[in-house]
Amino acid sequence: MRKLAVHEDSVIVVRDGRIDYVGPERRTDFPITEDFDAGRATAIPGFVDSHTHLPWAGFRESEFNRRLQGETYEQIAASGGGIASTVRATRAATEQRLVDNVLHRARTMARHGTTTAEAKSGYGLNVADELKQLRAIRAANESSPVRLIPTCLAAHEFPPDKREEYVDEIVNAILPAVAKEKLAVFCDAFVERGVFTREQGERVLRSGIARGMKPRMHADEFSDTDGASLAAELNAASADHLMHVSEKGIAALAKSNTAANLLPATSFFLMSQRYAPARALIDAGAIVSLSTDCNPGSSMTESMSMVMQLATLQMKMTVEESLTAATLNGAASLGLANETGSIEVGKRADIVLIDAPNYLHLVYHFGINLVRNVFRDGERVF
Repeated sequence: MRKLAVHEDSVIVVRDGRIDYVGPERRTDFPITEDFDAGRATAIPGFVDSHTHLPWAGFRESEFNRRLQGETYEQIAASGGGIASTVRATRAATEQRLVDNVLHRARTMARHGTTTAEAKSGYGLNVADELKQLRAIRAANESSPVRLIPTCLAAHEFPPDKREEYVDEIVNAILPAVAKEKLAVFCDAFVERGVFTREQGERVLRSGIARGMKPRMHADEFSDTDGASLAAELNAASADHLMHVSEKGIAALAKSNTAANLLPATSFFLMSQRYAPARALIDAGAIVSLSTDCNPGSSMTESMSMVMQLATLQMKMTVEESLTAATLNGAASLGLANETGSIEVGKRADIVLIDAPNYLHLVYHFGINLVRNVFRDGERVF
């Protein structure tokens, strides 16, 4: 993760949306139809944000203000706020409203350098509204500047009127309907104290696997539920959050191909002093990725550079590690490492130009957006 290939004073040649050449400007056999002067900017791969909750309605700024005054996230959820609040607003929204919301957030992401993002449902918690969210992602993807990868997170929370029977509903109704319409690449579950037990999460994820969806998992966020070990056991694409991951969980992830997807903006936004143990995970040999967790309650940001800054300043990752985690490793967790996540010949031309002399400025020059231009598949989207 620390070994970056850095090309000085170089050019990138793009043909049919893919990178055809990277290196010194010495080759003359390229049929150049358009010449774009980067103005001595630094080119980095487009960010890959592999954990977001984009299709929601409503905001929760009042809850944020309550937290500033001392209430905890769990206390607010217990009083009817939290995820339940967003569920009410999302159920009331039309599909077109959700499409518009996804596109608005995707445009903000593109302005901050993201070219690929995973997007979860999870604010419907019934068949009709989970499908509505996933259809909104699919519709938005037709014109989104950011490539959107859909995940079904029906197991995000329990509806207020049901609990154990909701697991049955996910397994017997929601996931079959999602699979029938091919609305999701991944299936996710929030395995946590007070939410889905390890056994319930495993049942949901195995059901998703049986229907062709690769598992992801919210794991060990507020407590050690042995979620990381379950994710590794299921060969999940990622185990996400991990603020309370155990040594056993770290060892399990290190032996697996499951990415440890860390979300430091969530700890920051919830004003927690506890961040995921990035150094222990990396030093053990785990695949570590970074994401925004963009959502209205616990991480209201679309900025991957902000996430990189938190990863380095709060989780002691190096700049090089954080850049790899925010690009190539995120792509790997989405099954797209052969397509995007690095500037290499044959890959999609997902390229960001930052107004800086080198990539170190992504963390060094904090608090501003350094992104000057964004290209996805060779087309300028910002």
